[in-house]
This record gives sequence, C-alpha cells and structure tokens, in this order.
Amino acid sequence: MDVKRLLLLIPLAVLAYLLVVQWNQDYGQISVDSTPEITQNSNGSSANNVGSDDLSVPSSSAPQNAISEGMPGEAESNSSSRDFIAVTTDVLDVRIDPYGGDIVYAALPQHKLTLDSDRNYVLLSDNSTRSYVARSGLQLDGQASRIAFTPERTEYRLGNDEEQLSVDLAAEVNGVEVIKRLTFKRGDYAVNVSYYLANNTESPISARFIGQLARDNSPDPSSGVAMGMNSYLGAAYSTPDTRYEKIDFDDIQSRKFDNREAQGGWIAMIQHYFVSAWAPAQNQQNLYYVTTDSRDRNVVAFAGPTSSVAADGEATLSATLYMGPKVQDYLEQVAPNLRLTVDYGWLWFIANPLFWLLDKIHDIVGNWGWSIVLLTVLVKLVLFPLSAKAYKSMARMRKLGPEMQRLKEMYGDDRQKMSQEMMKFYQKEKINPLGGCLPILVQMPVFIALYWMLLESVELRHAPFMFWIQDLSVKDPYFILPILMGISMFVQQMLNPTPPDPMQAKIMKMLPIIFTFFFLWFPAGLVIYWVVNNIISVAQQYIITRNIENDPNVGKGLRTK
Repeated sequence: MDVKRLLLLIPLAVLAYLLVVQWNQDYGQISVDSTPEITQNSNGSSANNVGSDDLSVPSSSAPQNAISEGMPGEAESNSSSRDFIAVTTDVLDVRIDPYGGDIVYAALPQHKLTLDSDRNYVLLSDNSTRSYVARSGLQLDGQASRIAFTPERTEYRLGNDEEQLSVDLAAEVNGVEVIKRLTFKRGDYAVNVSYYLANNTESPISARFIGQLARDNSPDPSSGVAMGMNSYLGAAYSTPDTRYEKIDFDDIQSRKFDNREAQGGWIAMIQHYFVSAWAPAQNQQNLYYVTTDSRDRNVVAFAGPTSSVAADGEATLSATLYMGPKVQDYLEQVAPNLRLTVDYGWLWFIANPLFWLLDKIHDIVGNWGWSIVLLTVLVKLVLFPLSAKAYKSMARMRKLGPEMQRLKEMYGDDRQKMSQEMMKFYQKEKINPLGGCLPILVQMPVFIALYWMLLESVELRHAPFMFWIQDLSVKDPYFILPILMGISMFVQQMLNPTPPDPMQAKIMKMLPIIFTFFFLWFPAGLVIYWVVNNIISVAQQYIITRNIENDPNVGKGLRTK
C-alpha cells in the first residue's frame, strides 16, 4: 500500500469512527421518557381505572374458554375517589389499590432507570405507555369477588430499626370478615400476601386464593440489545413435572395453554433482568391457567385449593409475590426452580458453571470487569492443551509453507495427485490442515454460553469496570474495546499460515473488520472477554510459532532429500 492511499484511509477511518460514536449517542440509547410510571388524577385514582377488571378462574374440568366471571362489587363505581396506598422499603416502592388490594406500581430503589439517573427503575406500572400489574383476590362460594378494602392508613415506610412491615386491608363480605395483609421484609423483593377470614355466618363457606399477573404487549423497557439475540419477554410457569416452560404472549392471546393442576409450582412474567412471580404454597394443589382481561392484557394466573371455613370458623390463605431482579440466590429462596427464569438458553449447562465461577471470583476481587478477565484466563487454562495442539499445527504449516507451495505448483494440473502428495506431506510433518479451526470451534460454545450468561446477569447491569467502561451490560460508548478486539484478531491472523486459496485468504483478511463491526453493539463485558482471550491467544501462538520456527527437526526430512 502506497503512502498516498494510507494518508487517505486514515482520515476516512477517523471520520467513520466519529460518525458511529455520534450515531450511538443520538439513536443507540433507550429513551428515558419511554419508561412508564403510574399516573393518578387529582383524587389519587388510576387514570386507567386499575383494578376494574374482575378476577376470573377457569374450571379445571371445563373447556378453556369456560370462564366464570367475578362479581364486581359495590365499590367499582367509587373508584374515582379512592387513594392508592404507598409502601416504601429499602428495596421496594409500591402502590396498592384498596379496591382489590392489587399492586399497581412497583419501583426498585436499588436499581436505577439508567446509569446516570436518579430515577428508580419501574417494574410494575399502569398508564398510557405500559400496563403491567399484580392482582390477587378471593373466590368466595364460587364467586371471584373484587373486594373494596379499607386501609388503616395510606402511607407506610419501613423504619431503619424495623425488619419487616405489614399493611392490613380490612373488609366485610356477606358476614365474612376479611383482612388482606401484605408483609414486606428488609432487603427482600418477595412480599407475603395473606387473607385472614373469619366466618361470622351460620353456614360454612368456601374460599380460594387467586393470583394473577396482567401485562400488555408493550416492549421491554430494560432490554437494550441493539444487535444479536434479545432476551425473552413473556410468561412462564413451573411444576414438579415441568421445571420451566415459557408461554408466549401469542399463546396467551390464542389460549394455546391447557389448564394445569400440580402441587407447588409458580407462574411468572419475565423480561430482561427482572421478573414478577406468584409462588403459592408448595405443599398444596394449585391450578395454573392463562386468559385475557377486558383490556386485552395477557394474564397468567394460579388458583389455590378450595378451603372450607366452618360457621364461626377462621382460615388463612397465603401466597408469595416476587417483584425484582433476576438474582438466582433471591429467586431460589422464593420457590424451587424460580432461578430458571435466569434463562441461559440451550447452553445452560455451560453458562451455569461459568456464572458460578464468575460469582466466586467476584466475591474475591469485588469488580465484575476484572472477574471477567480472570474467568477468561481460567477458561484459557482449561482449553490450553487443545489450543496448543492447534497452534503447533498452524506453526508447522507456516514454516513449511514454501514446500506446500512447491507441491501445489508441481501438481497443480493434477488435483488428485496433488491431494495425495499433500496428505503424505501432512502425515510426515504431523500437520492437521484443520487444526487452525479447532480453537474457534472449541471456543464458540463457550462464547455463546458466556454471551447469554452476561446478557442475563443483572449483576452486570450498571456495574463499572474502569476508565470509560462504567456499565458492563451495554456496548462500549466509544467502541474502543471492539477496535482493540479487531486489532488483536488482525495480529493473531498474521501469525497464522496464509491459506493456499487466494479467495480464502481474502476472506480471512476481512474477518477482523467483520467481527469488529458486529462487536460494536455487544455488551462491554462480552467484548472484554474476547479481547483478553485474543491477547492470551496471540501470546500463546507467538511463543509456539517461535519455538517451531527455531526447531531444527521441523522440516528436517525435506532438507535431507
């Protein structure tokens, strides 16, 4: 390449880099304004009349479309005058609608909307942009009634010296005293929801706990992957027989999910980094079902067993509602297999031990970026024998390249004879012609598993590394890491033997540019892994290549011919 062409390409490359950086600043970020929050009118009621949809429970023996409608109750006409109940703990900031006692808003103070924002991340909310709520209710004597509760007060806050906080909502339904109690604990995203029933009538009654998660089809506000594989957005459920199964919104709308009865289990709404889930008691028989409500929202739900409450008798019905990040330790404490909502894809058997190891390293070094670096070193050590064997084969091909070219020229017109001579040559010199592909083939499952692991790990969200990398879960804002990755690939390519096919050689030269382009939008944590991996590979390959080239025994047979 002449000097004039080089002087022209350098400013063009700089200009292209600046254009990509500016495009990233203008269009590559999620709009903060698009993240919904709950809206109320001057009287404190929901702008969208949250809670007006009745709970519905399908009969376990009836067809899927046979839905028994709930009784609205007297309070629905008074919805415009009710105030939401504000509850604040160290990890949750929620609003409870006294009509039904549903949670219609949940923000997470420990997780900010964006890295440089003071606003909390909002998981549940209901407004014109997004509708996503957690509902619960009772089925009394076969009717799923919506109860108008009276709270003791409209604001609760967990004190610095308190470990838990209880919110009691009281009501009376046809002679049955009902107290709905929501118990919040310090540092816990799981809320215990209980109904305490006192039957003051002269006849026994039946009662059943119903828990629902209702969400519209709005996009996931926590998903920021511009290219590559996107995280799952939808519902899921679990039973002892089916540990984890997804339910797409399309399947909910078309009712392609049969009612399931099982002991224990859970239902959930899943998005990138965060999840909401109802987990009933694991020692009881529960009914799991899907439906849509009057606002065409996707609803996944469970109904507990029917309990009989004798005249003048009492009963307690309970379930756990989780609203928070997909942290495996938290999820495992709520219900068995709830940690599987941290979905690592089909390579979970590689991703799970990788995350376990990454987490243990982080316990020691305290920085997720350096943890990824050390994890990369350990992975390279495990793969060292395979990589070394491949690099030795490539080094031999590089040193013996002139002899291979001579054979090609000698038998160029006779492809069969040339193939025979080349195979003899490979066997004599202990060369594996496919050895150069082995390191990449071995690394690809690890790379894909690590991609999903880093993509799904909320621990890396807003986690800093050093210098300009302040969030490992998003792309490098200045694309320095992808450029370093491309340079390291180019250096590594220079150590490889030149492919005999000219077209293949041109394609190989383009690979660093192609990979650099794709990695521009990959999470910084993943690019750190690839950069460190390439640097170690270059060092390893350089040492092996140097030793092979200085080994007088390599190609000795050719020189004694």
